[in-house]
Amino acid sequence: MFDNRRIGMALSMPAVLFISLAFLLPVAVLLSGSVATPQGWTLNQFAEFFADPLSREVLWRTIRLGAMVTLTCAALGYVAALAIVQAGPTWKGRFVGLVVLPLMISPVARTYAWIVILGRTGMANQVITSLGLSAEPIRLLFTETAVFIGLVQLFLPLMILSLVSALENLPPDVVPAARVLGGGWMPVFFRVILPLTREGLVTGGTLVFTGAITAYITPAVLGGSKVLMLETLLYQRVSVSNDFVSASVIAVILIALGVLAHAVLKRAARARAR
Repeated sequence: MFDNRRIGMALSMPAVLFISLAFLLPVAVLLSGSVATPQGWTLNQFAEFFADPLSREVLWRTIRLGAMVTLTCAALGYVAALAIVQAGPTWKGRFVGLVVLPLMISPVARTYAWIVILGRTGMANQVITSLGLSAEPIRLLFTETAVFIGLVQLFLPLMILSLVSALENLPPDVVPAARVLGGGWMPVFFRVILPLTREGLVTGGTLVFTGAITAYITPAVLGGSKVLMLETLLYQRVSVSNDFVSASVIAVILIALGVLAHAVLKRAARARAR
């Protein structure tokens, strides 16, 4: 008789080897590059990073924008996901197609569209001036607001798809039962829907936060040199300063932020479930 356990382990070894080479090896290289010096292993590079006022400012801006984008995508994502799930089968497929459509378009093209929208002659300023909210066009390009809007547009589909998947796994009679018992929409959402879809929120939040803090094209184009984030700072350290050690430090910090964000979201979801 064949040992199914040994066969399964033998078949899984190539996959484990591939994952190790494709994912773990680059991380190990980054870690070694951030702490290794000709004199030995040291954390001085990290100390120098946090001692630099510009690096601290960029780090705080990256965390702040990442958190704001994640919270905004969560709020908008629940509204969109609830509408999609409650739609009929025909409209549900169409709505999901509209959500997936931006993911098929190059981030460069999507960012360029926001350059047109947020520029001085863009549609946003046309609406603002026509409504009389401002006598002159407002400068939106090369600001944190522009980067924020671009990142929300870029990663909102990931949050919506994660929440749609979680909402589809809800028992069909849970929400109607809560409504019959006298619960309003807000209490039902926070006490029933949110706890039961926390895994989808954790998945979507992790994807959106890590994507927002590691995005390069959108912050570089919509923010320029005036709104530096960690990813654009990393690019400058490599291409301008040719400082690969500092670039490795920034890369390790980005990885740590992503892992920490996932851990915080998982802990918050577990606390909410109790």
